[in-house]
Amino acid sequence: MQQDKQPDYHPVVFRDRAAGYAFLTRSTASSDQTIDWDDGETYPVVDVEISSESHPFYTGKARTVDTEGRIAQFERRYGGAAGQGTGSGS
Repeated sequence: MQQDKQPDYHPVVFRDRAAGYAFLTRSTASSDQTIDWDDGETYPVVDVEISSESHPFYTGKARTVDTEGRIAQFERRYGGAAGQGTGSGS
């Protein structure tokens, strides 16, 4: 393996401002902003739009699909029961 081809892999804090949540991990991401972490060290901080604390799937606030309503809407739009307009061939 060639030397100096790997990116710098270092501790970084990812912060979700919407949820007020931050976590420390290792990453190749970099930032000019820093944050003082709980352990007394200063780490670069990367602000993210969404994390597991604010994502609807992980928070249990995911929107469920209303399949019964969709079926009723389909039947209203295209008429009655399925197979109703497909003659028997006679």
